[in-house]
Amino acid sequence: MRAPALLRAIHLGPVILVCLVSYVLSAILLSPLHAIEVTVAIFCGQCIIGWTNDLVDFKSDLSAGRVNKPLVAGELDPKTIRVLIPVMVIPTTFISLLSPLHVKGTLLHVAGLLSATLYNVWLKRTVLSFVPYIVSFALLPMAIYSTVSKNAPVWLIAAFATVACSFHFLNVIKDIDIDRQQGVIGLPQRTGKRPSQVIALGLLVLAAIEIMLLR
Repeated sequence: MRAPALLRAIHLGPVILVCLVSYVLSAILLSPLHAIEVTVAIFCGQCIIGWTNDLVDFKSDLSAGRVNKPLVAGELDPKTIRVLIPVMVIPTTFISLLSPLHVKGTLLHVAGLLSATLYNVWLKRTVLSFVPYIVSFALLPMAIYSTVSKNAPVWLIAAFATVACSFHFLNVIKDIDIDRQQGVIGLPQRTGKRPSQVIALGLLVLAAIEIMLLR
């Protein structure tokens, strides 16, 4: 079992971005140390999401020859990932509970993980593929603000959800043709590359408007 391969299997780029945003938001509300604790909990959850995604897609990725993925390249054994996913749930839950997230934040965190997992196992192949992005990323600032017993600002929740939805369209564009061949026909795959680019840009503009009007 190779650590670099495990890290690549969690989709490290997006995970770093999520963790960075989580740390910055947490650091605004908490001490640097407590912000790190929250970020570690978020990172553990992202591992579960990433590994689940690659495990669910393994057979279709294999048939498509996507050797850039560790499972397809043979750097990781699917059996290893099947074991790691449920095992990782335990430390993720405890780290989250012991962090400033406590019970309320942990429940919101877990709800976000369930939403993302539902995307991996089903919704990514449907017209509702964008919904888990909205739900999971709306829950993120709500969980972090719960650490100081406050409700996250409406503009922040709306901006997180809208930007995440935009990212969904942008992230899929490069793989639309392969996804269609694999039967992954989410909303971006149905709309096509150019419309997805337009929708993504429109959502970013909408996020800016939400911040200006709701803040």
